[in-house]
Amino acid sequence: MKNTVILVVSLGIIAGAYGMTFGMPGPVAQLWQGKTPESSEADAGTAQQARGGPPGGGMRRGQATTVVISPLEETSYSLVLRTVGTARSLRKADVTARETGEVVESALKANAHVEKGDVLLRLDDRSQRLSLQVAEAERDQARDTYERYKSLRANGNLTVTDVTLSEAEVALRLAEANVGMARLALEERRVIAPISGRMGLSDVQVGDVVNVGDVIVTIDDSSTLVVEFEIPERSMGLLEIGKTVLLGTPTHAGRVFQGRVTAFDSRLDPVTRSVTVQAEVDNTEGLLWSGMTFTVRMIEETDPLPTVPATAVTWDRSGAGIWVVEDGRAARVPVTIRYRDGERVWLDTTVPVGASVVIEGAAKLREGSMVQDVEALRSAKESNT
Repeated sequence: MKNTVILVVSLGIIAGAYGMTFGMPGPVAQLWQGKTPESSEADAGTAQQARGGPPGGGMRRGQATTVVISPLEETSYSLVLRTVGTARSLRKADVTARETGEVVESALKANAHVEKGDVLLRLDDRSQRLSLQVAEAERDQARDTYERYKSLRANGNLTVTDVTLSEAEVALRLAEANVGMARLALEERRVIAPISGRMGLSDVQVGDVVNVGDVIVTIDDSSTLVVEFEIPERSMGLLEIGKTVLLGTPTHAGRVFQGRVTAFDSRLDPVTRSVTVQAEVDNTEGLLWSGMTFTVRMIEETDPLPTVPATAVTWDRSGAGIWVVEDGRAARVPVTIRYRDGERVWLDTTVPVGASVVIEGAAKLREGSMVQDVEALRSAKESNT
């Protein structure tokens, strides 16, 4: 009997030490508090429901996941190339001196409009005028001699032979050629405008001596401007003669000028990997100047492509994909992203247009998951109320 009492007391001491160290086991605590296992399970279920979950904890097996579903749409994507270009006149000319001489008359005025053939300045031409007078006198003398010999020959004068008459005719022709050369030398003492346009700045003044080849002034015909710019290799598909380009300049902020592609280089620059393009823009209003900097835009519309919000695309080891809903279950279909603009992406996919695609909540899905559209639930709730 004594040994039994000692054994019970020892077991009690051991149990008390265990409880103080590790805590009292759940079933023992429930018995200590007078609760049965069934009542404890019911209390746990009630607590779980109070936290918003189903009884027993977690999601019930087979319960549908609430997502946002939308039909797959198809739209075009606008490829926009933005670059910077510089303008120059379609026609321009550097006016140079063909003769050496002193400037005695000048009509040079910066930014003044001139027509083709207008005299810009005149060099000292006194020597050339005298040379022309001498040539004209020699020509008149040669003409008189030829006409006299011709008249004598017609009247039967035997002293004028065919050779004499022929020599007189040759002398007349040479004298006429000398007159032409003297006139040309006199004209070369004038500098005329080779094209119509506006003159730039010039330092040449009356009294200056110009030499052959000196640039006197530059004339720009800016009725049409050529904007030259470069586009990268990846955008070469936009190149087409006659394609419209949109041009803007800080001088006329907010205004868009239209031009068209007229030429582009036959090869890429080996360093920049770009191609040089030229576009012409009408400037009959005279608002644009040669040398202006332009922002250039070229736009290309693609064929219609499937498009979804960016939230519809999920990623795994195989790459990008979207979730397609059919008969209330979701299946993941791989896709290739072609373009992205803000919150929308354009895809290459085998999914037909109009198919139901999960656009929100796709991260919660697994293959074959049951899904329910939140909009359908909201509509059903509103109809019941």
